[in-house]
Amino acid sequence: MLRLGIVGLPNVGKSTLFNALTNAGAAAENFPFCTVEPNVGVVPVPDDRLRRLAELVQPRSIVPATIEFVDIAGLVQGASQGEGLGNQFLSHIREVDAIVHVVRCFDDPDVTHVMGPVDPVRDHDIITTELALADLALVERRLERARKTARSGDRDSAAEVEILERILAELSEGRGARDAIEGDDARRLARQFGILTAKPILYAANVREEDLGRETTPEVDRLREAVRAHHEEAEIVMFSARFEAELSELSGEDRQEFLEAAGITTSGLERLVHAGYRLLGLETFLTAGPSEVRAWTIPAGATAWEAAGEIHSDFQRGFIRAETIHAEEFLRVGGYKPAREQGLVRSEGRDYVVQDGDVLLFRFNV
Repeated sequence: MLRLGIVGLPNVGKSTLFNALTNAGAAAENFPFCTVEPNVGVVPVPDDRLRRLAELVQPRSIVPATIEFVDIAGLVQGASQGEGLGNQFLSHIREVDAIVHVVRCFDDPDVTHVMGPVDPVRDHDIITTELALADLALVERRLERARKTARSGDRDSAAEVEILERILAELSEGRGARDAIEGDDARRLARQFGILTAKPILYAANVREEDLGRETTPEVDRLREAVRAHHEEAEIVMFSARFEAELSELSGEDRQEFLEAAGITTSGLERLVHAGYRLLGLETFLTAGPSEVRAWTIPAGATAWEAAGEIHSDFQRGFIRAETIHAEEFLRVGGYKPAREQGLVRSEGRDYVVQDGDVLLFRFNV
């Protein structure tokens, strides 16, 4: 399951966002360090195709893809040296697949800020620096160990030294480790050690409710400039933690009217989840039958044989073929029976590259 860690300075809207996303009831008070242990919530991935397939097929159960959000306590300046329980908090970040960095982009005298005046660039730089300093300390320790082992002629350690020295050079120049992570060995090492600045990252800009219908704000533009200096491709998703909290209490037509009144069509959850999928190169295929309609998450570019393994190892071991039709076509014609009658269902082999939104029926024999 995809795990996204929500990080940021105290009182920027992390726990309010988390509560809205998961309805988990995590503490969200107007003072720093209200979150000590990370709160974890499993959230269904919004997918209108799944809903429409279920309406057509009328299965006994509907199973969406899921994503896990981890609300990590607010970091502060000096976290890499242990300030504000920083080492404990940083260890939680090492365990997630990607980072959602929440940055406050609005001023409100009724909501305190741990650093005083609201400044998204300063806040971005503090968190980015703390993650890099934590990585620097980790890499220096690991490199010292690897060099000792490499002197004995150990080839694996020698390869590790080369990668770590490359990472150390980037960190020493004030940059993150991402540009130094090239090749499978480097990526594997970064995951093994939990190098923070090697993790994919996206930014959640917490804005005023009245700014939701806009493309950007002056504060978000300033944040974007700071982000580009470190991660040129990083995406920024605008949301309002307060709006999401109110939206989470609504459903059906009331929810849709609330979104339209704000000038938006999708919630912050949907935008964050979809941004997370893009960030990690993921996509969804679907299965549809009388017992279950279900969404499955796979890496973009995965083959039918790999997708079969997501369902069960037997499907992969005994793979014969995948009967394939895109969800929109499946819905347009009214299901498998008319689709087969019209010759729209394709028979694909194990090397077929699955497309986002494919409805697959696997034939196998074990």
